[in-house]
Amino acid sequence: MSTPRSITKTVSIDRPVEDVFAFLADPANWSAWAVVNIKSIEPTDDPDWWAMTTPVGSAKLRLRADAQYGILDHDYLDDTASWTVPARVVPNGTGAEFMITFYQPPTFTDQFFDEQIALVDTELTTLKRILETGA
Repeated sequence: MSTPRSITKTVSIDRPVEDVFAFLADPANWSAWAVVNIKSIEPTDDPDWWAMTTPVGSAKLRLRADAQYGILDHDYLDDTASWTVPARVVPNGTGAEFMITFYQPPTFTDQFFDEQIALVDTELTTLKRILETGA
């Protein structure tokens, strides 16, 4: 077994860490900021899982949030793959840092993984704008 390729993206957000965590801990907010990967999201009959529409079809999201430690790890599941994405919100002065780590799934080519990771910058910019300006 080899160590998968990974990349961690971060964004500084000029809002109290509690506000950033609360926004991100509610999956209903994800389609507002994860604009590249989530077209829509809604709760399911299982309170742990949310149903999503993505650019490649239907998928599920399970968020495993812990406010005490700033943990926002989430699990992704679709018909072809599943993976866990570690994420954290930590204090940074009067603001917060949001950190999210992506591991390259074995089914992704290097080129496709690079393309998907580049799109995350758009999402993090959108997240920052929403939380700092409300727009």
